Amino acid sequence: MFKGAEIKGSNLKIEVNDGYYMIKPLSSEIIETTFVPTGESLNENSHAVVLKSKASNVQISERGEDVLLKTNGLYVTVKKSPFQISYYFKNKHVISEKGGYIKTDSLETIQFQLTKDEVLYGGGARALGMNRRGNRLQLYNRAHYGYETRSELMNYTLPIVISSNKYMVHFDNAPIGFLDLDSKHDNTLTYETISGRKTYQIIVGESWYDVIDNYTNLTGKQPMLPRWALGNFSSRFGYHSQKEVIETIDEFKEENIPVDAIILDLYWFGKEIKGTMGNLAFDRDSFPNPKQMVDDLKARNVETILITEPFILTTSNRWDEAVTKDILAKDSIGHPATYNFYFGNTGIIDIYGSKGNAWFKNIYKDLSRLGVNGFWGDLGEPEVHPSWVQHATGTADEVHNIYGHDWAKLVYESSLEANPDKRPFILMRAGYSGSQRYGMVPWSGDVNRTWGGLQSQPEIALQMGMQGLAYMHSDLGGFAGDNLDDELYVRWLQYGVFQPIYRPHAQEEVASEPVFRSDKAKALAKQAIELRYRMLPYNYNLMYENHQTGAPLMRPLFFEEPGNLDLYTYSDAYLWGKDILVAPILKAGQKEKEVYFPKHTTWFDFYTEERIEGGQTKTVATKENSIPMYVRAGAFVPMAQPMSSTKDYNISELQLHYYFDNSIPNSKRRLYNDKNDINAIEKGFYEIVEYKSNFKGRNLKFNFELKSGVNLNLSDKSIDLVIHNIQNAPKRIKINGKKLNIYMKYEPSKFIKIEGQKNVVWDSEKKILTVPVKWDTIKDKQIQIKLKK
Repeated sequence: MFKGAEIKGSNLKIEVNDGYYMIKPLSSEIIETTFVPTGESLNENSHAVVLKSKASNVQISERGEDVLLKTNGLYVTVKKSPFQISYYFKNKHVISEKGGYIKTDSLETIQFQLTKDEVLYGGGARALGMNRRGNRLQLYNRAHYGYETRSELMNYTLPIVISSNKYMVHFDNAPIGFLDLDSKHDNTLTYETISGRKTYQIIVGESWYDVIDNYTNLTGKQPMLPRWALGNFSSRFGYHSQKEVIETIDEFKEENIPVDAIILDLYWFGKEIKGTMGNLAFDRDSFPNPKQMVDDLKARNVETILITEPFILTTSNRWDEAVTKDILAKDSIGHPATYNFYFGNTGIIDIYGSKGNAWFKNIYKDLSRLGVNGFWGDLGEPEVHPSWVQHATGTADEVHNIYGHDWAKLVYESSLEANPDKRPFILMRAGYSGSQRYGMVPWSGDVNRTWGGLQSQPEIALQMGMQGLAYMHSDLGGFAGDNLDDELYVRWLQYGVFQPIYRPHAQEEVASEPVFRSDKAKALAKQAIELRYRMLPYNYNLMYENHQTGAPLMRPLFFEEPGNLDLYTYSDAYLWGKDILVAPILKAGQKEKEVYFPKHTTWFDFYTEERIEGGQTKTVATKENSIPMYVRAGAFVPMAQPMSSTKDYNISELQLHYYFDNSIPNSKRRLYNDKNDINAIEKGFYEIVEYKSNFKGRNLKFNFELKSGVNLNLSDKSIDLVIHNIQNAPKRIKINGKKLNIYMKYEPSKFIKIEGQKNVVWDSEKKILTVPVKWDTIKDKQIQIKLKK
């Protein structure tokens, strides 16, 4: 029942019979609402929110039947009788509270009224189908070993709901609970929690990209990862010795398969799976000289990543130290909490206490100084976390869901303290809303090594990208089980080319590394990995876009075509960045696949050059050595020269593929580059180059321009401009007014070459024109092409 309204600066306080609401505009597209029950005080501590209020021109007025808080975009009406809070964006209704705050014996709830046709996303990483409406989702991070096409509870349970009506609701509270997405089919959204804040934010935007940009402004943008994170990882469960680690990388080198990192699982600190967790130091019998190993790997351009866990077993070498230094969570009488799980009898590090936090940080700093440049945080849900365990800031149930989140923060900070000039790499199995700001790289857990396991992966990654965690990826090839299926393995690795992280991984029974697979699987995997490396400049630009705007690397097709309701439940194909359409092969023996091509543009088959009009579903034939991949007309797609490691990448030598089409008279793209410096953007040590095209009559013109940043001592660039779909032969080509000679390539081996000079080449069969361009980015570069009739 409404009792009164009071203006508190730019905020609105609404008193009701059982407490009060504080409504706080954070921007013109984000409003935060908190309910404070009678007897409680306002708690402004958030695990997720970092945005300070940017709202301006806020107007608050009390009218006869309601109270209005208005920004330039989003506004709130508080109806007095019957009491109801409703949200609007530019005069369009967004959502309304339904029943207000309700407290039961075990839970506190907030309800909202949904429209009958909304598709709902969110709740974290689950395998439920793209539309998650109709499910009551537990908010309790928990691993699901060996899942396939359905998993209701996994490692990342996020208190986020996203609607097809283009808004988000983020419930800003850490303790465990439930997210009910209309399970009773009465058009009700319900958030349920055991305790804590009754705070939520409504986030809107003009486009899907705006909504995600606003959410990641609210909870933090993802830092850029090191460039090597976009390379191929060697990973398995696990490498037993220093000798085995080096020999494995040597196999990659012998087979000429690119590789950038190797991940050491449990055996780096103990010979057995059980009984050694918590040692957190190299086992010197198996790894006699870890510094030498790390240095040897660096000499091969390979980074070292180590698994770590938050559990200290009572049988580990550090148990006595952990007890003495008081770093462990407690039981009800203040003793170290111990309990049994798969790996042994254990305690858990209390990262919320100053002693536990500092101790764990020092572990990471010491390993970083050894040359380790990446860390894997496993079992961070935490995997076993009894409710009776007490942490410095609350019970296990109050911190359970944010343990992985705050652990990632600890690793991020310690990595930077040890190596201020290096971007951290943090692979985590659990996290929460806002974890992206700590550089977290999530993965989809212990998926079954089956076709069913593969089929759920695009959905999981697309959903998580919408929720801010854009680097969600899977164990390529699948993790759980001893299924040796080369076709599945290859298809998963081909899909992985268009995942944020390329990391084959598996249990010991089946090799995850392509160098240990059959000759045929190895050859096909090598092709996929080589394509991944050739796409490095395009992918690095996606990393920059995500850092700046929160835009996911993998994007659902309804981002492209928001008016097409059929796409709101579609995950059979997706966009990789703006310009590449990918349709993974997810079934055994699949000879053809139906692919929807978004309208308002034309698409080109990356492999065959076939031109396909958008706005249609087309059945396409599959190939053994690739998955269907298409490029948008008008796109500029930069590709690198072949390399064995990202360390070999020469950012001054590119192939720049332009996909010409008469329907696109003007096109423009920007490409970000830097020297992999952690502070490149802040220091200005980067470059953004802009590529433009213009087509009129028979004249095709290009303009290259450095838009911002400094030249990084890389001003001289050698670019092969590869222009696709040129139906008529070129008549004349000029670069900055200077004419070039044109050589006709009617057959692959028949064209004139000038020694020491790259040629303009016209391939009349493939309809591809290649123009070599030397470009000093200090000056603009213009290319003019006149086509024959």
